[in-house]
Amino acid sequence: MRVISLAALAVGILACAAHAETVVDDKALADEQQGDNWLGYGRTHSEQRYSPLDQINSGNVAKLGVDWVLELPKDRSLIATPLVVDGVMYFNGSFSVTRAVDAKTGKVLWEYDPKVIEHAGDRFRIMWDWNRGIAYWKGKVLVPTVDGRLIAVDAKTGKELWSAQTFDPKDALFISGAPRVFRDKVIIGNGGTEWGPARGFVTAYDVETGKEAWRFYTVPGNPADGFENKTMEMAAKTWTGEWWKHGGGGTVWHGMTYDPEFNRVYIGTGNGSPWNQKMRSPDGGDNLFLCSIVAVDADTGEYVWHYQTTPGETWDYNSNMDIVLADLAIDGKPVKALMHAPKNGFFYVIDRSTGKLVSAEKFGKVDWATHIDMQTGRPVEREGARYEDGEELVWPGPFGTHNWPAMSFNRDTGYVYIPSIEMAGFYSDKYTKPKAWKSPNYKFDPGVDFLRQDGPADWGSSALRAWDPVNQKLIWEVPTPGVWNAGTVTTKGRLVFQGRSDGVLVAYDATNGKPLWEQALGLGLSAPPVTYAVDGKQYIAQLVGWGGSMTATGGSMSAQHGWSYRAQPRRLVVFSLDGKGAVPTMPPPVFAQPLKEPEFVVFDELAERGSFVWSQSCGMCHGPAGTAGGYAPDLRASAVMLNDKALHQVVFEGTRRELGMPNFKDINAEDLKAVQHFIRKEARKDGLAPQ
Repeated sequence: MRVISLAALAVGILACAAHAETVVDDKALADEQQGDNWLGYGRTHSEQRYSPLDQINSGNVAKLGVDWVLELPKDRSLIATPLVVDGVMYFNGSFSVTRAVDAKTGKVLWEYDPKVIEHAGDRFRIMWDWNRGIAYWKGKVLVPTVDGRLIAVDAKTGKELWSAQTFDPKDALFISGAPRVFRDKVIIGNGGTEWGPARGFVTAYDVETGKEAWRFYTVPGNPADGFENKTMEMAAKTWTGEWWKHGGGGTVWHGMTYDPEFNRVYIGTGNGSPWNQKMRSPDGGDNLFLCSIVAVDADTGEYVWHYQTTPGETWDYNSNMDIVLADLAIDGKPVKALMHAPKNGFFYVIDRSTGKLVSAEKFGKVDWATHIDMQTGRPVEREGARYEDGEELVWPGPFGTHNWPAMSFNRDTGYVYIPSIEMAGFYSDKYTKPKAWKSPNYKFDPGVDFLRQDGPADWGSSALRAWDPVNQKLIWEVPTPGVWNAGTVTTKGRLVFQGRSDGVLVAYDATNGKPLWEQALGLGLSAPPVTYAVDGKQYIAQLVGWGGSMTATGGSMSAQHGWSYRAQPRRLVVFSLDGKGAVPTMPPPVFAQPLKEPEFVVFDELAERGSFVWSQSCGMCHGPAGTAGGYAPDLRASAVMLNDKALHQVVFEGTRRELGMPNFKDINAEDLKAVQHFIRKEARKDGLAPQ
């Protein structure tokens, strides 16, 4: 047992008294020099994810060891960025449960449960359990909930201070992103484009009261109702047909950056609702402000400028990815730069003072466009890429060349470190019938055929790439296992840390990509690591919990790792140079063993019908064609699918709601029988996920 003397206690009290409490405000969030705290999603307002700490560096990182471990048995998906303020770490886990822990010891100080499942109601049908992070401002922790609330809790006690419902609870929306804070305001968006007629917007709230300060819509509404402002009137001219009946899209579920230098918020907007422009805007048009970066005034939310990365998008090429700010020297001239690597596969450098494009180059395999015309700033698309004849293979696919896992920028090397994906997408609307398509209501339907079929485990690949944003060229790359790879953090110690889908956390030399240290953590990693210091000692923290869209919809590409539903524990693991601990033993990978059940007679016509029910109501959690990637149970191997009574209880009565399985009011008995036949047919196939 550890014994603390009274003398030592007195010294500790005096030390605490001498240490001023950090006031987390714009000044603190703009301070790039302090490294002890990690105050925002991207550490500072710039979203660079660069730490000036160098106690752990390329020369000694091989000595890194486990300092402490916190078990998280109630969690499933862990994808968030923890925050650290004055030696206390704050992070959210499954269903928005938020914790404060001693960042030096791992002791839990408080836990706040917003009771998401109870509040969600019917929206539980479209929600995952994950969220990317929280925010901190002047003693308050701002917690976004998956069901759509934004809640302020006291940072010292975890006591709820206020709660705001950020959208109409009747709408098929959810929150999966982290809020940002600035000038006593907190801003949040939402997701849900594919589940109903979604019209994107972001809302800023007063941090002290929770009252709405302003709202900015990213696409125009019905012209007959009038436009909120001249900006929406202008945007409407770039749409055709009756787009408002489908919502339009443009949801802001992730990328937002505050720029204190210009007092602006840069908003990364999402894909169309639906993806397929033939249905959404049948006579074409740019469809502003889909797949754009929009600059708005931070005080009023008024439009300043925009740059659209994918005009008239039709591939799910959203621009919700990181928006990173830095001062760059380009052609011998200083540029107030904004860096962005969205799904469409081009790396953009934009002058954030004006919104003018500085440069754009492919950072992965891209064939939907040949290049970006620097005179117009527009992509030059290849013929046929829009699947005009009904189907087309296009690079990249809907997962993009870079998804939401965070890139980072090292101010010493000048490189951006991008978790990259190489995977094509097969787009087909032959089954979805564009002219007859209608927006779904709490059912997944992007306007293209999706999730009815699985693909091989090697359909895609991934890599960590170091990119020179000034010269727009690849410096080095390291192939990473599988398709999904986690976000990054980089440091003054010339290091880049990244977790991999095979469950290994790696430290690379930031200059050349050489692996310098690695630690197997026994479960696929989706959350980005962070670094901080307490009492002069630097730590690296990593949440261990397989989560994110690829784990839910990746099928065999995700299942190949063996991170099966609830098979492996979830944890927070923290490292230091003098860490002498060990990662607790983890269960081995588990692979689904589909039940063949030869006595079950499959009717092909019924199975075909079931494939469409599956894609709209089941596949976004249980995977394409029933091949689960670890987020939810693999129903090909589930005995419940062979027991009509048990199946009805789960789907209609909600007997497993508390475990994360919603009940469905809009599926009838015939639909469920069709799904059953579809899964039985898929269970008899070979050669996809490892078995």
